[in-house]
Amino acid sequence: MHANDIKNFGILGWPVGHSLSPHMFRAAFDAAGLTNYNYIPIPVQAGRLMLAVDGLKWLDFRGCNVTIPHKTSVMKFLDAIDADAIIVGAVNTVVNDGGILTGYNTDVTGFISALTEANFMPEDCHAVILGAGGAARAVLWGLCKRKAEYVTVAARNGEKAAALAHDFANYAGVEGIDWTTEEFKEALQTADILINTTPLGMTPNVDAMPPVDISLLPEGALVYDIIYTPAKTKLLQKAEELGYPTLNGMSMLLLQGKESYRLYTGELPDEEVMLKALKEGLGL
Repeated sequence: MHANDIKNFGILGWPVGHSLSPHMFRAAFDAAGLTNYNYIPIPVQAGRLMLAVDGLKWLDFRGCNVTIPHKTSVMKFLDAIDADAIIVGAVNTVVNDGGILTGYNTDVTGFISALTEANFMPEDCHAVILGAGGAARAVLWGLCKRKAEYVTVAARNGEKAAALAHDFANYAGVEGIDWTTEEFKEALQTADILINTTPLGMTPNVDAMPPVDISLLPEGALVYDIIYTPAKTKLLQKAEELGYPTLNGMSMLLLQGKESYRLYTGELPDEEVMLKALKEGLGL
């Protein structure tokens, strides 16, 4: 094997040791017989991001994933940015094509693909999103792309929710509200899907959950928490107890990784192999 046959990939973040991406991608590369493909965690502090991104070119990395806290700040160091990533304002996948670095946001595709696998069609639905951060932006744009009829963004900070809604007002009917209001309770009563994009309930704070009365949702509404550790958050436990269908963040994590793999290689990975590696990484 020639040295130039080796292809390097990685994930930029701080911290990055907890990332499951190396498990997923190494397993997928091995299953595809791509034994010359490496995937490594790359811990990068904020002040050194420009040097690290520049290094991807000089070290001839074929691509990398990007995680907290670099998803937005990495954009100014790239040569080109995909339309989804521009609208969301965040990049989680970078592809190096002959020294040209292009940024993508595969969270949008991962989110929509996860809904499709759960047999939920967003077209004409009323969705309620909990949270107004970066993850909420990707989820909101996915819903807009799939022609959701109306989206309510509800957060602890009503002004932040309203600002997010305003950013997407050209794409769908979107409102942003404070989740402590009566208006929020009214929105729940007509929701087809409730999506938590906040970290409330994530390990290690498993007893936390957003302040939402799930019983206000119509019968059959899907309760979707994009958290995957734990596999069943307090929000999802409550929803199950009340008889609502639920979905956690595992499929979104898997499917955004699948889309990154496609961007890296031009091929689709073995999804089962990636899922098995993901579960092993989570100790499931």
